[in-house]
Amino acid sequence: MELVESMLAGSERSLARLITLVEREAPEVPEIMSQIYPRLGNAYFVGFTGPPGGGKSTLVDRLTAVMRARGFSVGVVACDPSSPFSGGAVLGDRIRMQQHYLDKGVFIRSMATRESRGGLSRAAHGVLKLMDAFGKDFVLVETVGVGQTELDIMDAVDTTVVVLVPEAGDTIQTMKAGLLEIADIFVVNKADREGADYLVMELKQMLQMNPKQSWWQVPALATQATNDIGIEELYLEIERHREALQGAGRLSLHRQEQRRREFIQTIEQRLMARLLDLAKRDGRLMASLERVERGESDPYSASMQILTNKTILQSWLAELEMEG
Repeated sequence: MELVESMLAGSERSLARLITLVEREAPEVPEIMSQIYPRLGNAYFVGFTGPPGGGKSTLVDRLTAVMRARGFSVGVVACDPSSPFSGGAVLGDRIRMQQHYLDKGVFIRSMATRESRGGLSRAAHGVLKLMDAFGKDFVLVETVGVGQTELDIMDAVDTTVVVLVPEAGDTIQTMKAGLLEIADIFVVNKADREGADYLVMELKQMLQMNPKQSWWQVPALATQATNDIGIEELYLEIERHREALQGAGRLSLHRQEQRRREFIQTIEQRLMARLLDLAKRDGRLMASLERVERGESDPYSASMQILTNKTILQSWLAELEMEG
């Protein structure tokens, strides 16, 4: 595919066009992924998640500057809420990262979460692969910040940074949200506000009482992204976590598990899409659906009648074989 060859040769315009194809789930996506596969595995992925208002975009912006100062090429994937009108990204993080706009060593892409409830769009994994194949040393991934459900990030990155603010208060709520379990690094941003020191101390105590791994003690850092305070320390902790992963042999295992989950999810998504398309053309299923809508049958019994009907299943399989 000419577009892939152009991207691998260093064309940012081709990279942008390929990302658009992946976001639209175009028919060419499998071919694109197949062509870039030999070029994958060099980038290091860092995810930023946490409740809204934590300053994740500013933190990513400042961290990008630190990485660029060290000579690294950086990709940024910022997942924003979807517009209810266009379906596109609402916030547009490139506006908040203007200092890197003309930097050829930085490529920033805002993505809408669309139907996703996990903080990342379904196409995000493909976009990260394109950034990797393009040659980025680091890819920083910022999630939409929906709070309690944005746990997809741990399946997409190597290091997960959870960003809180002093107003987060009772860290038991953090545990309930699941963020304590997924964090490799905690950051209390906007640390010039009252309560920051107390929150950092409380996090450190909780992390010592409940260590995540024997080979890694999750740190809790205080930062002021708008004032460039604590950003260098954050970068060093990211590198330290990377070294710990590699030293414990966990990085390769982690990526192996990510590939396994992605393989299964891809099969599920594609199979579901094809089956639903077939089901819509099947009069028997539509008749069952109409009975459920009228309240004449419950969804569980109706679905079991369809799924245990060998004639219907065989006809669907036959159509799938014909479609190739």
